[in-house]
Amino acid sequence: MPPPLLRLHPHRLLPRLRRFTSGPVLLRLNPKSLYATASTSQAAPTPPPQPPPHGPSLRRGRPTTGHPPEAPLSFSRTFDLAALRVPAAACASLERRLRGHLLNWPRVRNIARLSNDDGDGLVSLPTSPGSSSALPPTAVARREKLAREFNARGFVEFPILAKMSRPAGRTRREMKGRAAGGKETKHEKDKVYVVEVLEQGGEDDEDEWKGLVGEEGFGKGAWRGEPTRLLLLDEGHANRRVDELPEAVKVVLEHEANQGGPFAYELVQCQLTLFYDYWPMNEVLEALLPEGIIIPAGFETVGHIAHLNLRDEHLPYKTVIAQVVLDKNKPKIQTVVNKIDAIQNDYRTMQLEILAGHDSLVTTVIESGLRFQVDLATVYWNSRLSTERQRLVNNIFQNSDVVCDVFSGVGPIAISAAKKVKYVYANDLNPAAVEYLEQNIVLNKLERKIEVYNMDARRFVNAMYSSQHVHPVTQVVMNLPKDAAEFLDVFRGILRNRQTGHIAMPKIHVYGFSKAEDPEYDFHERINLALCDSVMGVEMHRVRLVAPGKWMLCASFTLPESVAYAKANYITC
Repeated sequence: MPPPLLRLHPHRLLPRLRRFTSGPVLLRLNPKSLYATASTSQAAPTPPPQPPPHGPSLRRGRPTTGHPPEAPLSFSRTFDLAALRVPAAACASLERRLRGHLLNWPRVRNIARLSNDDGDGLVSLPTSPGSSSALPPTAVARREKLAREFNARGFVEFPILAKMSRPAGRTRREMKGRAAGGKETKHEKDKVYVVEVLEQGGEDDEDEWKGLVGEEGFGKGAWRGEPTRLLLLDEGHANRRVDELPEAVKVVLEHEANQGGPFAYELVQCQLTLFYDYWPMNEVLEALLPEGIIIPAGFETVGHIAHLNLRDEHLPYKTVIAQVVLDKNKPKIQTVVNKIDAIQNDYRTMQLEILAGHDSLVTTVIESGLRFQVDLATVYWNSRLSTERQRLVNNIFQNSDVVCDVFSGVGPIAISAAKKVKYVYANDLNPAAVEYLEQNIVLNKLERKIEVYNMDARRFVNAMYSSQHVHPVTQVVMNLPKDAAEFLDVFRGILRNRQTGHIAMPKIHVYGFSKAEDPEYDFHERINLALCDSVMGVEMHRVRLVAPGKWMLCASFTLPESVAYAKANYITC
């Protein structure tokens, strides 16, 4: 039985059919194939995420057993690797030439150094009875020879001298800590990874020279007791023999052996263990949080405080998330907080919940070489606006300008501008912000260039233009994106009662939010509505996208004289 025919009209065709046809169109469909496609698409489960085939991952390797799930050691993973034990003198050149065949994992060095790789357990073999490098037969004779012939080459000619020298300071502290009670030192505790050489089992274990250049080596001669290093090979070379190594590696080793002088190497099997401190924050959170939850990717940093904006799905795991953020960003981050609710007060302060770390919300922020003391419990601060603040100071303000910061907060714009401009008037309604503003002015030694006020915005602007100030204002900054546009009506008729001569109009920089499809046009209309005039020459700048479809903008324009000298202000258009 032939498949059914489906009759369609041309105007109902999908837009993908570019060619227009006249008359009905016949499409031959196969019901069985349609049914099979629908059932397959509905019943096919989402495959679980597969671990990457190469490289370090928490979904690969062997986890460490015997630890509770919440312990940091439960995140350790062990990987099987192969390594070349080579003389330390040849290690650097071999690393450069074998770069494409080495491990090359983030934060893991290709060269591993073990505790017994300094030649302590190996004895130099004399090349000939009359050789200068041959050591005297007795310990007394060797000591006398060292004392008599020691020079700059002493460490090379007499490797045993390394054992007689004083160990490094860190090594002494570690040895002292282990001798005191076997306690783990800070260096051992904070290590990110460790490399261990597997025991070479077999019936000839008593032979300490097994595996050193002989049947499996290309080098000539034997170890001379000099220090050795491990070159970690790519994980694809694990559990291989020497003859199974790539030809490029063999060529490099043969070339090194033919350079002159004895050269030896050994192919050993290793275990690389990556600890909790190795894994980045996103991988640890991915392993801790249930499958399907969006991993918190970032946070705002305010001094030593990490400010999170967790979603509702994250709240049951907020303590775990905060602890991971704290662990992965020490010592820079010492406190982790989460915003409980949106800003709903005139002081723009946020309701924050401390999730991990210190209980204090007082911190010091360093921005562009300036220091600001901030208490997030009582004042507002946004580190993500640092680029916008520097745009104003570096590109807009001039050395001869006098800046009026209507909503100054703790002074990020006012203090930054005071380093460049002639004078600054700073105001804020929040008395706590004004207190920190005065402290920050003293902290940055700018007492002679900033004048501080604690007023309502309209009262402050009127005070600036009603009194005879020595420094006439040339730049006005209104950084209160939620309500700043509504305060523009204070400039209507602001100069109508001035009896002096012509005054240069200030340039106003007002900030605002917009969710419109054309945010620049929407914000421009709100400015015209507030000033009851059509303002020309408005320069719009998109500061940042604060939410999906919601832009923060900065509108810069020179105050029109028709607005400044209007008959009345605070009128309804």
